[in-house]
Amino acid sequence: MKKNVLTGLACLLFLTGLHGFAQETNPVVLIDTDMGKIKVKLYSETPLHRDNFIKLVKAGQYNGLLFHRVIKQFMIQAGDVTSKDSPEGQKLGDGDLDYTVPSEIVYPKYFHRHGQLCAARTGDEVNPERASSASQFYIVTGKHYTERELDKMEQEKHIRLTAEQRQAYMIDGGAPHLDNAYTVFGEVIKGIKVVDKIQLVRVDENDRPLKNVKIKSMKIVKK
Repeated sequence: MKKNVLTGLACLLFLTGLHGFAQETNPVVLIDTDMGKIKVKLYSETPLHRDNFIKLVKAGQYNGLLFHRVIKQFMIQAGDVTSKDSPEGQKLGDGDLDYTVPSEIVYPKYFHRHGQLCAARTGDEVNPERASSASQFYIVTGKHYTERELDKMEQEKHIRLTAEQRQAYMIDGGAPHLDNAYTVFGEVIKGIKVVDKIQLVRVDENDRPLKNVKIKSMKIVKK
């Protein structure tokens, strides 16, 4: 996925002090939006992303930010640090923090099925190591695929989908063209109807919702 964030950020080789922030192996974060609440579970196999996300949540970094990029049957994206209180119609997507998070792609265990929490990033041409944005993330909505469509994708991309992937993309939907290219670091465990509701809002030519969809707050919660 092409990521609309600040380019040229240097990828950090380590993230100092983040490991102290994750109190549980698989912490759960409540994302309270003005269209409803979403609970996401963070994966232990992506500890740098998990701990960075928890650090930002505890610091209140996401409070007041917008879902600035919404594409039906694809994903909803948030975390642009300049989106808070931004004027209506302003193009968003370039706001980020001054570091990146090293890639933690755990594929094929984690792939772009409906409801996955993933890290946005700049493109391969400027970011061959596929380091993630410090703050921007997206939640996959995706589309449903037929068996024939998946067969064609395998042939054209010279890949082999697992049985789990095929079943998920046919039954739940997702965005298989992003697999093995972006870090998937969590999943929605409650509130997927809110995610699907957000993906249906009207947007402008830059995929920004015409009516703001705001993150009121995020906090660590019990399952």
